[in-house]
Amino acid sequence: QVQLVESGGGLVQAGGSLRLSCIASGLTFNIYVMGWFRQAPGKEREFVAGVTSSGNYTRYADTVKGRFTISRDNAKNTVYLQMNNLKPEDTAVYSCAAKSGWINFETTSWRYWGPGIQVTVSS
Repeated sequence: QVQLVESGGGLVQAGGSLRLSCIASGLTFNIYVMGWFRQAPGKEREFVAGVTSSGNYTRYADTVKGRFTISRDNAKNTVYLQMNNLKPEDTAVYSCAAKSGWINFETTSWRYWGPGIQVTVSS
C-alpha cells in the first residue's frame, strides 16, 4: 500500500519560510517523479514544483520560481519543498504526489497523492 505523508506546514508571517517534507512508503521511491501541488479555498489544485527520479531536473510554476526549491533524498524516501519569502497568496493546502515518466503540470497524470497539509501565510 502506497502512502505519502506530508509534514512541516503551519502558520507563518509574510516574508517568512517553511520547509515541507513528504515521506513515501510502499513504492520504489527512486524510480518515481515527485511533485508538490497546492489548492487554495475556492480554487483548483495547481502544480507547484516537480523533481525527476534522480533529482537532477526540476520544474516550477512561474508563481513560485525563485522562492521555492524542491529536492529529494532517495535514501530517505523523502521529498522536500523549501519555501522562502512566503506571500499571503501562497496560503493553501499543499500535497505531494508521485508519478512515473516525466514531470508535468496536469494533476490527472499523477498516480499517488498525500492527504495534504495546511500552509497559512499572514500579512
